[in-house]
Amino acid sequence: MPCVQTHEPARLAPPWAAVEQREVEHTVSSNRWASLWRLDPAVTYLNHGSFGACPAAVLRAQSRLRAEMEREPVDFLVGALPGLLEQARATLAEFLGADPGNLVFVHNATTAVNAVLRSLALGPGDELLLTSQTYGACRKSAEYVAARAGARIVTVPLPFPVGDAAEIVDAVLTAVTPRTRLALLDHVTSPTALVMPIERLVSELEARGVLTLIDGAHAPGMVPIDLRSLGASFYTGNAHKWLCAPKGAAFLHVRADRHAQVHPTVISHGYGGGLQAEFDWTGTADPSPWLCIPVALRHLGAQLPGGWPELMARNHALALEARALLLEALELPAPCPAQMIGSMASVPLPAPGRGAPAEGLDCPQLHDWFRARGIETWLFPEPAPLLRISAQLYNERGQFERLAEQVRECFRGR
Repeated sequence: MPCVQTHEPARLAPPWAAVEQREVEHTVSSNRWASLWRLDPAVTYLNHGSFGACPAAVLRAQSRLRAEMEREPVDFLVGALPGLLEQARATLAEFLGADPGNLVFVHNATTAVNAVLRSLALGPGDELLLTSQTYGACRKSAEYVAARAGARIVTVPLPFPVGDAAEIVDAVLTAVTPRTRLALLDHVTSPTALVMPIERLVSELEARGVLTLIDGAHAPGMVPIDLRSLGASFYTGNAHKWLCAPKGAAFLHVRADRHAQVHPTVISHGYGGGLQAEFDWTGTADPSPWLCIPVALRHLGAQLPGGWPELMARNHALALEARALLLEALELPAPCPAQMIGSMASVPLPAPGRGAPAEGLDCPQLHDWFRARGIETWLFPEPAPLLRISAQLYNERGQFERLAEQVRECFRGR
């Protein structure tokens, strides 16, 4: 944060205080839930996992916040912002089961992964442990860091389909060597949507002296998280996905004994002032996505009587229903146990039947085929062609029944 302060800090109310009661009252129908978002009603949107989607109430709170910032930028950015960041951080820490002092805000999980990897003191022969399902952008960051240090990437092939979580644990631990310095693991894999056995992996790896960096891009708001008990060296997550905050809202959690080791990729005024001083100000930017995280937490958490636990359970159940519909349409067995699914699910795509519309189409062309029929979903070409669906509060079973009908037509020609 710029260190020159020539006036009293502005006294601004937290942005989430302005969310009207009518915007947080319990909803009673899926139609009402869908109306909370500004998604195109002409599109059956089944791809929340890619970028998230921000509810209208949260966007209104962000607009009010931006208006306050532009009304008197110095008062806001120099005077009010530090206090607002602390309040937002405290709210997020409570949700994550974390000490606020270990949390910093970043704009996305990829930024956090870069900060951690580029802070490592690696040498020739050191090893970074990744998996075959490591998110592509994070893999590139690891490759860049390893190449500069003369270190090497060790990639663990993860099975999919997979019978149980033990297969994952065994595969990862078998790849650990005395040269393994850090393991970069997804909490929820992007292509296969597997909820990884992170608790056991972190425990086993840290006990072997291996630092753990958990890419939880999808996890907050999808699965319960308790960062204190998890004990990972580093954990990052997006708030713009399943928490439904504005784009550009994410966090990095650094275990207390690792604070001095980590620095942001952009060094600015806060350098030398400690973890939060360095990350809270890396240059002039719009902080409103971070400050709206509490708005999103309270707004979405108020939509069901049981709050976030009920919302996550509801989305999990819908994802399993949706997967069952697709597997039936494709005449395939389940590729992983139900307990390894969160609010997303991926199904392998079979070779299309002779004369079926999918015959000869690659994944981008298949995406366009579904999109032309008003369905937005996601397809991955590797490790095998996969169709991934997401279940969020605005989704309902009927949308996935429609997708299953299109999948049956596309691959079976009927």
